[in-house]
Amino acid sequence: MSFTKLDYCQSLLSSPVNYTVTNLADHLDGISHDRINRYLRGEELTPRLLWENAQPSLKPDLKPIWSSTIRYWTNALPAPLS
Repeated sequence: MSFTKLDYCQSLLSSPVNYTVTNLADHLDGISHDRINRYLRGEELTPRLLWENAQPSLKPDLKPIWSSTIRYWTNALPAPLS
């Protein structure tokens, strides 16, 4: 089984907390941590490329929200802090 950019982008979208290569390998049959690591070292995966692959999967009315260091998506913006 091969590992592709699509596989990596889908893992980023579907993992709300744990984005590690080890976690990804644990959830893929026949794909090892080392194989994914070698793939990522050999590929140039820019933020723009990842966004272009992820954007079609997101609802158009969602807005990015930053909370500390975690980015997530929501339909509503939080009230401003006083």
